[in-house]
Amino acid sequence: MKYTDQLFSEKTLGEFFDDLLQKQPDHPFIMYPDRGLVWTYADFYERTDRMAKGLLAIGVGKGDHVGIWARNVPEWLTLMFATAKIGAVLVTINTNYKIHEAEYVMRQSDMHTIAIVDGQRDVSFIDIIYQLVPELKEQPRGHLKSKHFPFLKNVVYIGQEKQRGMYNTSELFQLGNSQSDEQLQTAKTGLDRHETINMQYTSGTTGFPKGVMLSHRNILNNGFYIGERQNLTSEDRVCIPVPLFHCFGCVLGIMAVFSHGATAVMVEQFDPLLVLASVQKAKATALYGVPTMYFAELNHPMFNMFDLSSLRTGIMSGTLCPVELMRRVMTEMHMPEITIPYGLTEAAPVFIMSGVNDSIERRCTTVGTGQPHIEIKLIDPETGNVVPPNTPGEICCRGYNVMKGYYNMPEETARAIDSEGWLHSGDLGEVDEEGYYKITGRLKDMIIRGGENIYPREIEEFLMSHPNVEQAEVVGIPDQRYGEIAGAFIIPALGKSVSEEELREFCRQNIAFYKTPAHFFIVKEFPQTASGKIQKFKLREQARKILGLP
Repeated sequence: MKYTDQLFSEKTLGEFFDDLLQKQPDHPFIMYPDRGLVWTYADFYERTDRMAKGLLAIGVGKGDHVGIWARNVPEWLTLMFATAKIGAVLVTINTNYKIHEAEYVMRQSDMHTIAIVDGQRDVSFIDIIYQLVPELKEQPRGHLKSKHFPFLKNVVYIGQEKQRGMYNTSELFQLGNSQSDEQLQTAKTGLDRHETINMQYTSGTTGFPKGVMLSHRNILNNGFYIGERQNLTSEDRVCIPVPLFHCFGCVLGIMAVFSHGATAVMVEQFDPLLVLASVQKAKATALYGVPTMYFAELNHPMFNMFDLSSLRTGIMSGTLCPVELMRRVMTEMHMPEITIPYGLTEAAPVFIMSGVNDSIERRCTTVGTGQPHIEIKLIDPETGNVVPPNTPGEICCRGYNVMKGYYNMPEETARAIDSEGWLHSGDLGEVDEEGYYKITGRLKDMIIRGGENIYPREIEEFLMSHPNVEQAEVVGIPDQRYGEIAGAFIIPALGKSVSEEELREFCRQNIAFYKTPAHFFIVKEFPQTASGKIQKFKLREQARKILGLP
């Protein structure tokens, strides 16, 4: 399907914000109901200007990479728009990451500045940064020279406390107050909508995470058309309990809200009780989440105490939704117009989505129809030929939404986007005569655990860095709660032994919890083809048999 009419916006985020400020300065933009915080568009515009000037004061300029490693705190959003206004690139870091992953992203992204909160669960981000950048404790702020991260110049602590060698956000605002408006205006001038504004890391079959470069044009327009499928207007209030470090939070969430002049109802970290209370207090009209989140909300013992009648629509994403869960969300949560999207980070991210008027069956068995201004085709992976309706093929798309590429990975970029501009998803699907798409499988070995993408190759290479592991193969195992979980088959190193407890602790200390395999199977060999290729499907069968799964 091809669209040739005019795209929604050809402006940068800063230019679009200028327009909104003139139209609706006093309309609420950001709300945190749990702390009684409300910022109008004018309030937030002024706040992001001050933060932008603070960034300029510590040497952040156009094209510099600014990492954000934080929960959905207010400063996450402040930095998102402040960096956009001066042409810096926001690099989003998963809060589930630990030292192994954080080090890689900081190094691969050539990170100039990183902003962090105190930590997440049992992981101290402060301790990790000091471990990675010990020079912080010895060198004055603004003069950082890191041995391991040559591009890194600043670390910013999001909070009031002072951390040695780091700025805190209060100081950034104070520095911003001392900078002239002319300096900010100069930085704003000459920015282009095609320039990279956002970089998110996604793994792949190589095992190395890749920085997906997305532009103003990518995310602003994608957010708009996502909002259109939900019939959003400026009067909508969208509750966003999903993490901002994913496209789900910052594009499907914030950009859909921003492009419609609506209001974002923020939840710092998912908690079913806090979500229910936020919806009621803010009178939210839309709610986002993955199936496990909706399940937790519906089954909370205090669910019936909350008035959710203000809700109308929202998004359920991550995996296909069970029909019964969809029915309960539509009736018990008053969301008859809930929608389902499909996409990938490289596509900014959504290019197929259901609409508010699609039947329950359509919303549960398909991912909807193509989005405007994006071409979609399904091809035979072997021949590259387009397949007819109701025939499996690899899903490809082309349009304004396709990423600019992977940062500093030209060969990987060329494998993902062909010479004609088609982005190859690696997912298999079918489309019927009415244009509704189904996802039927994957060319890549990705596992989706409750909405989080897990790439086996990345975990395999990590496990093989353990001195007692010779080989590792990771496969997806069906799971009632998460849809899929990871299982690892391990061949110990010659003359060595390794236990499940040892491997689990090794993972716990170094990688995100959701990547840690739920099961470890210590084996002597892997099933192989005659040519020596490991048969992962047989490993999956073995795992199901060992665990007593159908």
